[in-house]
Amino acid sequence: MASVVKIYALFLGSALLMFGGGLQGLLLSVRGAEENFSLLALGLIGTGWSVGFVAGSIAVPLIVRNVGHIRAFSVMAAIGTVTILLNLLWINDVGWIVLRALSGFCFAGAAMIVESWLNEVSDNKSRGTIFSIYVTINLAASTVGQMAMSITGTAGYLPFVIGAISFICALMPPALTSSPQPRPLASAKLDLPLLIKTSPVAAVAAFCCGMANGAFGTLAPVYGYEQGLDAAGIALLFAIAAIAGAVSQIPFGRLSDRIDRRLVMIGLGSFSALVGVLIVIINPAAGWVMYVLFALYGLAANPLYPIAVAHANDFASDGNFAKIAGGMLLILGIGLAIGPAVASMLMSSITPAALFIVTALFHAVVAGFAFLRMRVRKSVDAAERAPFQPMGNDKQVTPESLVLDPRADGEMTDVVVIRTEAAVPEELIETLETRSDVQNGTA
Repeated sequence: MASVVKIYALFLGSALLMFGGGLQGLLLSVRGAEENFSLLALGLIGTGWSVGFVAGSIAVPLIVRNVGHIRAFSVMAAIGTVTILLNLLWINDVGWIVLRALSGFCFAGAAMIVESWLNEVSDNKSRGTIFSIYVTINLAASTVGQMAMSITGTAGYLPFVIGAISFICALMPPALTSSPQPRPLASAKLDLPLLIKTSPVAAVAAFCCGMANGAFGTLAPVYGYEQGLDAAGIALLFAIAAIAGAVSQIPFGRLSDRIDRRLVMIGLGSFSALVGVLIVIINPAAGWVMYVLFALYGLAANPLYPIAVAHANDFASDGNFAKIAGGMLLILGIGLAIGPAVASMLMSSITPAALFIVTALFHAVVAGFAFLRMRVRKSVDAAERAPFQPMGNDKQVTPESLVLDPRADGEMTDVVVIRTEAAVPEELIETLETRSDVQNGTA
């Protein structure tokens, strides 16, 4: 019973974190547009978040090694709270770019620490259930946070204060937990030769999804604002796209378990590109047509990255899932950082609808490259594939999320390889070696 209470306390902490993150991300894009920030500045705000998030994924494990999990989480939550309040007090485009990078850094660190505790209280039997609940809670909380902007609006101090309250309250469940300190945090390691050798399609898809999703996540609210939507309309627009994308992950993911995953990627990439082209051509004003097109976009675009991860895992050697997925995560982060800047420049020089030229182009690249690779390499038999697992918002996936993924079962010793070379207790090393010996039948 005590372990169940601990798990749900951590779920609550994660939900509060994601609620604040969803609200803050949407709020800054719309409020920045209202403050007449340039499109380039708005794009760089998204770039700042991605750069900070990737940097946090790499650096926070070193911080935790020196000061411990609870202290590090407290610092992340406190700085994240101060950052969103500074967004209110210091309304300046350059200032917001810097603050957004700091916010991404803190968000990555706080999320990783929560996930490390979930890893600690789960085992191979429960990890799949815990992972599924965690992903569902994150998607729901982030969407609710975005929808909250329809109530708070974007003017004044209220939305910033609510976001700050959410961040600081996320501190409480991990701080009050009585569970032992988790193992050292996972640190993503970029192994490009291994990733490209294992699955070129997955590597290309990770970068293209980063470019498209980074541009869309940062600048689609600006597009909605330019098309005449108010705060409530923009929040609803994003919620529809997010919900459609969350719902579609399971059916398309299960379909990819039965047929060549690249066929599903070709279909989703082509449809996402088609929707982007339709938005550019129609350039719909505020109304039902825009909502339908955004729902179709989310439905097709959001499952692409999780299916690419599953495809890479199909070809990965035993014990290499965390390394492969960690490499994809960093490639994704590069795309997430570049995409908003590229899209903002096109939107400035052509039209706000040029955002979807970027998304259409990179989704088409995914579809085209997957088609070419099907002519070169056969698919893994369905019976030999690891089942598809849904993933949360790919802008919020950390290395610890990958370790929590049930597809990483049995990789305890490999996880230690990609963790920072912290002072791991000798007792833990002996335990892991014993587990490995038992699994290999050598004990």
